Amino acid sequence: MTNLSHDPAAAVEQAPDPTAPTAGVGPHPQPWPDDPRLDPELLAVGDRRNVLDEFRYWRLEAIVEELDTRRHGLHVAIQNWEHDFNIGSMVRTANAFNVAGVHIVGRRRWNRRGAMVTDRYLHVHHHPDVASLVTWLDEHGVSPVGVDNLPGSVPLEQEPLPEKCCLVFGSEGPGLTEEMVAACSKLVAITQYGSTRSINAGAAAAIAMYSWALQHAR
Repeated sequence: MTNLSHDPAAAVEQAPDPTAPTAGVGPHPQPWPDDPRLDPELLAVGDRRNVLDEFRYWRLEAIVEELDTRRHGLHVAIQNWEHDFNIGSMVRTANAFNVAGVHIVGRRRWNRRGAMVTDRYLHVHHHPDVASLVTWLDEHGVSPVGVDNLPGSVPLEQEPLPEKCCLVFGSEGPGLTEEMVAACSKLVAITQYGSTRSINAGAAAAIAMYSWALQHAR
């Protein structure tokens, strides 16, 4: 679920640093636009967040409401057994593709550092185990597709993906668990051409989401 409360950390996130490069926009010239989507605090001090220009000065809640009108049918699930540092990067990529939901399976606490606060603009769900994830996906008509270079996987670049699907990723290193593989409707792998056995989980997630977008993104 998304935390839609007013973000008191925004001021901390945007605390001025005289040594940092200028980013975003400064205070909005007065008179301010009469638009309920705009945040008076951001209008007054400027908006240094990493958001698209169309969302400058918007309240967090207003941005989420607008993104909800554009969400894709794609979901992303991540097995969180080892507090993997890649999870934050995967969540940030999920925000870039405006997925319908991110599902953290296993430990509730996950490594948010790489997310760069992008999870605030997403709907993040927690599932204590594989069974609860599968139940949620079944109830919402979403097909789980595992992404791992395991025996029996088919090349991602040659496989059509369902429009309403959940790309499922394992932890860095161990990959998907046997229970999760058994729960997936299919298993896909990213074809590699070098000597390494696998690629970084965050990079794999980005490639898989882009592959889905090539087939279905509007």
